Amino acid sequence: MTSSRLPFAAASLAALTTVAAAEPTLYPLTLENCGETLTFEKAPASTVAVGQAATEVLYSLGLADSVAGTSVWFNEILPEFRDINDRVERLADNDPSFESVVAKKPELVSVQFLWHVGPDGIVATRTQFHDVGIPTYVLPADCEKKDNTVGVDGTRSELFSTEAIHQGVRELARIFDIRDRGEQLVASLTERERKAVAAASALKLEDVSAVFWFSSAEMDIDPYVAGSKGAPAYMMDKLGIANVVESDEEWPVVGWETIARANPTLIVVARMDRRRFPADDHERKLEFLRTDPVTSQMDAVKNNRIVVMDAHAMDATIRTVAGIEVLSKALEDFGLAKK
Repeated sequence: MTSSRLPFAAASLAALTTVAAAEPTLYPLTLENCGETLTFEKAPASTVAVGQAATEVLYSLGLADSVAGTSVWFNEILPEFRDINDRVERLADNDPSFESVVAKKPELVSVQFLWHVGPDGIVATRTQFHDVGIPTYVLPADCEKKDNTVGVDGTRSELFSTEAIHQGVRELARIFDIRDRGEQLVASLTERERKAVAAASALKLEDVSAVFWFSSAEMDIDPYVAGSKGAPAYMMDKLGIANVVESDEEWPVVGWETIARANPTLIVVARMDRRRFPADDHERKLEFLRTDPVTSQMDAVKNNRIVVMDAHAMDATIRTVAGIEVLSKALEDFGLAKK
């Protein structure tokens, strides 16, 4: 079962006639963002995106002409934005340097992960950017009800919700004074999620469980899998699927023996273009599952109940909705409806 990269454009257009006009932004605009107070005297003329999620929100809001550079990529850009993205400079496939971002002279840096610009930011700290007069906006999905100082990728105190995605869309729309577009995008995402959840609910699932495998530092060691409160956990919760992993960490390391004992109904593996680790290659993941003495005995592997999903959909991004759609369809395709 392979995911499709589902487009946003058509659904967004369908929402145009159903959303009431929003009021224009009144400047100066002050926002609280991931522990920082930001004030904008006007809409930024340009932005650099540190993170694919930030890039795709900006493109989805029709702000491509304002994007001076992008970085940190997991998957190909959505097809409807390919031509646009080809015209925007990619500063780095992974983490850009502070100097490369500042050189673009952006009036805003739009960020996906706090660990890129937080107190120990690997690009820079927010203070370093603010000291040179560049504000940083971090998508709330990476900080709301989440402690990024615990675990490799942070630990959530409550289950993630797509409301955090909607908040980021709305706040960026306010910053750029395009609130109508923000409401239209939120309406589109909300309706797509509603339909996918309704389709899964109609199946009346019983005792269906899953594990999400993002990657592994080496093929033969314990994998990074989805914890109990991140975006994949939200997908599972909305669709009536039990997560076999109980850790509150975003992407904890769990042994294959432990996962095999839980014997999940489905295995969801991440497909990505990044090649930081050997297991970033989803084909190598599939080969491992089918040949390893432990994993090959799992029911999901024996019955080929494996879903290949874009890695970007497994993070807290606007593609999380596409992940819900892909997983909802897989439940039907695998014949898991209650007889």
